[in-house]
Amino acid sequence: MNITAIILTYNESIHLKRCIESIHEITKEIIVIDSYSTDNTVEIARELGATVHQRKFINQAEQFQWGLDNLPIQTEWIMRLDADEYLLPELCREIKYKIPLTPPEVSAYLLKRRVYFMDRWIRYGGYYPTKLLRLWRTGLGTVEQRWMDEHIVVSTGQVSELDNDFVDHNLNNLTWWTEKHNHYSTREATDLLNQEYGFLNNNSTSEKLNSEQQSAQKRFLKNRVYSKCPLLLRAFLYFSLRYFGQRGFLDGKAGFIWHVLQGFWYRFLVDAKIQQIMHIANRDGRSVQNILKQDFKIKL
Repeated sequence: MNITAIILTYNESIHLKRCIESIHEITKEIIVIDSYSTDNTVEIARELGATVHQRKFINQAEQFQWGLDNLPIQTEWIMRLDADEYLLPELCREIKYKIPLTPPEVSAYLLKRRVYFMDRWIRYGGYYPTKLLRLWRTGLGTVEQRWMDEHIVVSTGQVSELDNDFVDHNLNNLTWWTEKHNHYSTREATDLLNQEYGFLNNNSTSEKLNSEQQSAQKRFLKNRVYSKCPLLLRAFLYFSLRYFGQRGFLDGKAGFIWHVLQGFWYRFLVDAKIQQIMHIANRDGRSVQNILKQDFKIKL
């Protein structure tokens, strides 16, 4: 197949073999951009035939765009995949059949993502299907330069959809998960504060995702509705919508834990950090940008 897959890694030995093996039959090349892992991630990648580049990590968007701008990709198509994701066999079969038949006016494909948590498929609460642009023609896709929730945007052509799923199934424990989302919450707070103060000179406030209608709708609701709701209270409202309005309660015990942690705790932590940043700014007369750089170590 005329596809290059790009995977970003940092200490992904628990996931990487599963990820690479799921795409071997549909890719011509697999490129791993590693952020100096301290486990055997790099060895696993090379043993499975991937090309490895190592580079200091700033954020997902900047790291992936570096790969698009600097790596000698020779294939017609590029696929983006996270190390804790994998393609289902039926999606691989669909790609093998449809990609060679793709008309020239189609520039990219949306793929449907399933999220698994504690080995349970999270089907409700608005989580399935999430359609993401993960396969596009080389040279036509760029990454939004956002600290969180970045998407691929294609410069021209039509975007089609594939019928089958890929899976996001992280195997790490809850301590790892909460530490990761604590870090994510700082990046999310940075994006939300940037909407008001505009200290990032990038396209992070764009709502016009011409390639992902579903993501554009979510972006619009986040920027124009959620961000206007009262700080701290909106986390309760968001969780209630997901768990009751969108039937997240049907996901069982694992789903309850997921929706509480991801739909309430995480959103509340983002707001708590925003509240703290604004308190420091008012107390000390410092700029929000200065606080993010010095106190929260965000490399703006």
